[in-house]
Amino acid sequence: MIDFHVHLRDWNQKQKETVEHGLAVAKLCGINAVADMPNCDPPLTDRETVLDRLALAAPSVKRHKVSYHVYMGLTKDPDQIRGAVNTYNELYPLVIGLKMFAGHSTGNMGITEPEDQRTVFSTLSEMNYSGVLALHCEKESLMRSDLYVQGQYETQSLARPAEAEIESIKDMIALAEETGYKGRLHICHISTREGIEEVVRAKEKGMKITCAATAHHALLTSKDACDHSRYLRMNPPLRDEENRRAVYEGLINGKIDYVESDHAPHTIEDKKKGMGGIPGFAGDLILLRALKKDNVPQQRLEELFALNCAHDFGIEAEGRIIPDRIDWRIEQAVREYPYNGFV
Repeated sequence: MIDFHVHLRDWNQKQKETVEHGLAVAKLCGINAVADMPNCDPPLTDRETVLDRLALAAPSVKRHKVSYHVYMGLTKDPDQIRGAVNTYNELYPLVIGLKMFAGHSTGNMGITEPEDQRTVFSTLSEMNYSGVLALHCEKESLMRSDLYVQGQYETQSLARPAEAEIESIKDMIALAEETGYKGRLHICHISTREGIEEVVRAKEKGMKITCAATAHHALLTSKDACDHSRYLRMNPPLRDEENRRAVYEGLINGKIDYVESDHAPHTIEDKKKGMGGIPGFAGDLILLRALKKDNVPQQRLEELFALNCAHDFGIEAEGRIIPDRIDWRIEQAVREYPYNGFV
């Protein structure tokens, strides 16, 4: 399996998780390749930090035989964007793509002003960047942080409403069209029915665009977050049943391209303070088990958990795509983390 949306922490966040531990659990779950997001501490926004991260991971890659890739994070500085493109061109596929946060999330790397977002796209177009731009789509101006009640994780869906994702996706598509962006747009952790349909419409017009879904957005709703012992706060938040069903069905009917975990462990103390994210490797397997139970064809499962992602990022899908002993692997993965929102 391939999981190209993980946050393995380490460095100044090693109390949450290390790269060594994350790759060990990924291998246990049957995951053969991961891509680490750039909003770690320090963030992956320059060449030297990227090289340090790859060097940190190298012994664990060799030990566990899990292919390790990173995204470079973008800022609103055109010179930094140009440097990121040059580093991608030099180090691909170790640097598998670029990442822009169109709304603030963990790590405070949000590029939220429309003109700054336009600068990102226009600079990428000027550089003839043709790789993947992964996008966290939540429109800052539509968020209502005042509606979040500390410790009541279900109110996260009020603070970061569905409209924030939908309108941000529209914005990113429009900017790509207006600036002549040549690469692929990838909408991370899509969580809304209308957001999915926006991606479908863009595909039908010929745009290179994909979207992926997490297990938690496919299987859980904001009602599950009412059980506060599960610490179900994440960005984007869990949605209502209509949106959850659209995500799950989108995985089956092809509207969603592949699965990604958004694996994001924290300490329990951090979760009590409201940090967003949950461990996700077990979730990949729980979603796989649910899809198998619903008789989703083997070919579609292989597309969702490896083949589509490999194709879009231009890599090989190596090893066994659908692992055996799924229930045993879930049990082992859950034991590795101090909390898990799925069970």
